[in-house]
Amino acid sequence: MPNKDYYEILGIARNATKEEIKSTYRKLALTYHPDRNKSPNAEEKFKEISEAYAILSDDEKRRTYDMYGQAGIGDKYTSEDIFRGVDFEDIFRDMGFGFGSIFDSFYGRRRSDTPQRGYDLQYDLEISLEEASTTLEKELTISRVEECKRCDGSGAKPGSKTKDCPLCHGSGQIRRQQSAGGFFTITQVTTCERCNGRGEIVEVPCEECDGSGQIRRSRKITVNIPRGIDDGSTLRLRGEGDTGPGRIPPGDLYVTVHIRPHAIFERRHENLLCEIPISFTQASLGAKVSAPFLDGTMELKIPPGTKPGTIFKIRGKGMPRINSRSRGDEYVKVNLTVPTELTKRQKELLIELEKERLKDSKS
Repeated sequence: MPNKDYYEILGIARNATKEEIKSTYRKLALTYHPDRNKSPNAEEKFKEISEAYAILSDDEKRRTYDMYGQAGIGDKYTSEDIFRGVDFEDIFRDMGFGFGSIFDSFYGRRRSDTPQRGYDLQYDLEISLEEASTTLEKELTISRVEECKRCDGSGAKPGSKTKDCPLCHGSGQIRRQQSAGGFFTITQVTTCERCNGRGEIVEVPCEECDGSGQIRRSRKITVNIPRGIDDGSTLRLRGEGDTGPGRIPPGDLYVTVHIRPHAIFERRHENLLCEIPISFTQASLGAKVSAPFLDGTMELKIPPGTKPGTIFKIRGKGMPRINSRSRGDEYVKVNLTVPTELTKRQKELLIELEKERLKDSKS
């Protein structure tokens, strides 16, 4: 797969806002929409800018692209996923163009109100920073719509029969045609309201599911979380969403991982930052102090004359890099602590030290 620079395709800066991205895409779509531009390369260009807009207008997809490039997009999203949730229809409708037929022809999809699979589900999972640094399995309890086992999803009472819907004649769909701004006619396919897209009418409904063929159940699902996962990342579990009506395949489950704030560490991608206190004596004379790490502590050498705010870099002690055996680094900032209560002897020593300092400065 050739690498694509989506920012370059749209001609925008990498820090462009969502409003700037949308505005730029609208202008480009006006130029390259095949209903308006009949040049041979218009369709391919329109497809390219639409893909760039779908990625950069979605916060999660954009974050993935910024971190891992197009390879990260290809690993995480299918072609269908890339365009999921993007309201192209709203953009094209405002522009006065037909929005369905040309766009769907690019990706081999047929426009229809009839669901091709069940609804997707969203689950928010909170884990600790320590858990995010290891390979992790979590058991989730998900409430989802499943096929009724008693009637095998038919909605009919066992032993009874169903018949073809008289409105859609067993197809589950109603087709209507409408004009699209005078340019062409759009055939709109909608779900049959009589049979809800099933194509069949239940004569004696199943008592378990009241004739719907579906029932809601709670189910435990195990999700594998890769080590090094970042806050806000979303994992897709195919086929773990709601089962659709009429025995269509289930949707997917999207698990968004949230990492709790840590008492010691601040995370910046694969690196960790923390602060530790040292005394005036340790900073002046040098010392060996204990520095925290995710899996314990380690001795950190403080050189003589260390200034407050100095940051030490410890290689390989940060977070694991996702899909890699390497780790980021840890940055330890040292802060000077000033005692608020001193003994009489400590005060005498500090006074003596100050006198020596003044004597040295005059010599």
